[in-house]
Amino acid sequence: MTTEEFILHMARGERVVGGSEVHRTMHRLSEEVRGAMAALNTGAHTDEEIRRLFFSLIGKPYDETFALFPPFYTDCGKNITVGKRVFINSGCCFQDQGGIYIGDDCLIGQQVVIATLNHDLDPAHRKDLLPKPVRLGRNVWVGAHATILAGVTVGDNAVIAAGAVVAKDVPAGTVVGGVPAKVIKTLA
Repeated sequence: MTTEEFILHMARGERVVGGSEVHRTMHRLSEEVRGAMAALNTGAHTDEEIRRLFFSLIGKPYDETFALFPPFYTDCGKNITVGKRVFINSGCCFQDQGGIYIGDDCLIGQQVVIATLNHDLDPAHRKDLLPKPVRLGRNVWVGAHATILAGVTVGDNAVIAAGAVVAKDVPAGTVVGGVPAKVIKTLA
């Protein structure tokens, strides 16, 4: 299975059965990304080197408006899309197999986790994976140590408070916080 076929399978939200060809492809992609992460996360790099390493890791065209403070962790890398003028702070972990889409002008704080996979609750199918994308609209600010779970869409200009666990969609122009995250303020 090619990377493109894998990404299409995940975009359709189809179950990944443990031990299947799709599951094996997922593991192959994880092996491939480790070398790219090692290059990105070790040594001192200029901002341009960091951008080149990051966009090589995700397999997307280079963008000079992007900024990242390493280290950065992912277990696939090939299903991340970032807009213009995006900043990702240090220590973030992106489980991107299900797709992570980050809009223009987003700010992502330190040690943010974005997860796009769930396991089946049925013990007989616990090793199966259920992909759902995470989508951040334009100008979203995600505070440090926040976790965004599979299937969540965050509306434009929203703010996710530090330490929040986001399990449901976030309306545009709101601030959410807490565990689980709830709307705590509407922005003017």
